[in-house]
Amino acid sequence: MVAASINAALGRAGLMLMLGGAVFGALAVLYGIRRRDAKLLRQSPRYAWLALAGIVLAVAMMQRALITRDFSLAYVQQVGSADTPVLFNVAAMWSALEGSILLWALVLTGFTGAVAWRFRRRTDDVLVGWALIVMFAVTAFFALLSFGPADPFAAGAPGVTSGPGPNPLLQNHILVLFHPPILYLGYVGFTVPFAFAIAALVTGRLGEGWLMETRRWALFSWAFLTIGILLGGWWSYEVLGWSGVWAWDPVENASLLPWLTGTAYIHSVLVQERRGMLRVWNLTLLVATFALTILGTFLTRSGVINSVHAFGDGPVGAWFLTFFAAIMIVSLGLIAWRGDRLRSPGAIDSPLSREGAFLANNVIFTVFAFVVLLGTIFPLLVEALDDRRTVVGAPYFDRLSMPIGLVLLFLMAVAPVLPWRKASTELLRDRLFWPAWLGAGALFVAVFAGATGWAPLVAFGLAGFAAGAALRQVVLATRRQGWRGLVGRANGGMIVHLGVIMIAVALASSNSFTHSATLPLAEGDVVEWGGHTFELASVTERVNDRGSESVLAANVILDGGRTYSPAITTYLNIGQAVGTPSVRTGLTKDVYLTLEAGAQAGDSEATIRAFVKPMILWLWLGGFVMAVGTLLAAFPGSRRRRATDPVSAPIDTTPDHASADPVEVGR
Repeated sequence: MVAASINAALGRAGLMLMLGGAVFGALAVLYGIRRRDAKLLRQSPRYAWLALAGIVLAVAMMQRALITRDFSLAYVQQVGSADTPVLFNVAAMWSALEGSILLWALVLTGFTGAVAWRFRRRTDDVLVGWALIVMFAVTAFFALLSFGPADPFAAGAPGVTSGPGPNPLLQNHILVLFHPPILYLGYVGFTVPFAFAIAALVTGRLGEGWLMETRRWALFSWAFLTIGILLGGWWSYEVLGWSGVWAWDPVENASLLPWLTGTAYIHSVLVQERRGMLRVWNLTLLVATFALTILGTFLTRSGVINSVHAFGDGPVGAWFLTFFAAIMIVSLGLIAWRGDRLRSPGAIDSPLSREGAFLANNVIFTVFAFVVLLGTIFPLLVEALDDRRTVVGAPYFDRLSMPIGLVLLFLMAVAPVLPWRKASTELLRDRLFWPAWLGAGALFVAVFAGATGWAPLVAFGLAGFAAGAALRQVVLATRRQGWRGLVGRANGGMIVHLGVIMIAVALASSNSFTHSATLPLAEGDVVEWGGHTFELASVTERVNDRGSESVLAANVILDGGRTYSPAITTYLNIGQAVGTPSVRTGLTKDVYLTLEAGAQAGDSEATIRAFVKPMILWLWLGGFVMAVGTLLAAFPGSRRRRATDPVSAPIDTTPDHASADPVEVGR
């Protein structure tokens, strides 16, 4: 009981420090701005670090409570268990509502502290001050959640000495340790550019300076969100036993929505920095990206949807919905207030230009986001208005996302070769010659390999076309500058494009050409199917040392070589059985095995489900390539001009004949 009181008391003290740091920090900065008190403004980082210290203390106490099995806390009674392995016991903190809010608050205060440290010598800058006020306000909201409806240190029922542990799906794969924290780094990271956007609107400093200050924050947040989504797909593939990576689950869609608008922003911000255009559009995209992270959190934690990813019924739904509404009202109100000052000094000279392609790209991404958002919330609207349940399934998303994806591949091929302002047909013919041939070659290889159907064939051809455009840019850059030419936004972006193309090819292949069969196996018999042989060696069952898990496995010799063991794991303390697939991964295809129910230890027969899935490995390799490209794009290349005015970046006023890409000049 003494330890229990320490965990709860110190945990609440940490939350109090976070709330106090956020509230008093916001008030101090606001007072300093109004009074023009530079001394007070210079003290603002201390409040950010105080809030960070508070949440670190609270998280440490929650981890201590989970590790020491402090069942006096209701949250530990919900997700803790003496039988849970240590690593998954740590991950149990973010396996349910209250702990996930703690993780969100930890990441948020970490970003707030990082911003305070990064701009510690510019705290008297009004733009930085207002950005900190916004971040303090968001921090205070999450602190209030932890004090109110999502209290992680609430006392539990007396006399409880054990709990069920985390959801079984969240304690049978190591990815659960990495997927949620990395996804949250992406989600929460977009708070930084959002805060600076609001600060620019409040202060009226609507040039391109605030974009320069937040470019890397947005880029790295986007990268973490990308990696988090891919890790979620990998977890789904390795854990859920259905052989897929993306099911258009509402919670999956909730993470995809801010990724779509964030991707649009990453592209269109280049136009604003170069030409001073799309100011309202970029502000709207940032607001939408941050607001969609809050909407996604509402969908996940309010209990309004049923999903393997959701946390069930929660008391925080009204809080998040109110916060979402406040964000939209305040943000759009500020944009409307500053409307006259947001007019762009330039205009698109021709659709056949870099800025024209980026605008088309933004329109497609926005349409994509609307399609996903409509399919996600439509069942909720029907239930709220008509009191009946309906389902928007994968066919809706697949049918509408396929043409959108093909158009995006086409734009990925054309946009990199377009100059700013205007392109001639002769220029396009010259720059697209080799990419077009590579696209034709990719199409020929796909047909030769046996691919059929117009959609996958078009996807393979466009993927080759887009890869050719990206490789052309990379080759030109490295020819002129060596490997240093890969560093910089443009060429790092081409590496990212190559990763996206690898993922697109993998998805087109696996979605179109996966085949499966249910195979009854008997010991001593060899079953042939799909170009592979399957032989049952044995059916075994083992119970772990703690007596909490029973693993029933069918040991299958695949192609006369290695033995693979698809299994059914039963969590004995809660009586829940979870299938555990076994996968042979290859460069061109995976063989994915699951065990059907009905087998028992010692049986000489078992039924397995076998899937042959082409090019799944390319999904994960593509994600790695995207991460490398993002890192390269985060640092300025040797030819990149730096802004000299902290308020306004240089706007391109060069004549049309001088608007070619730097890498093309001098060829």
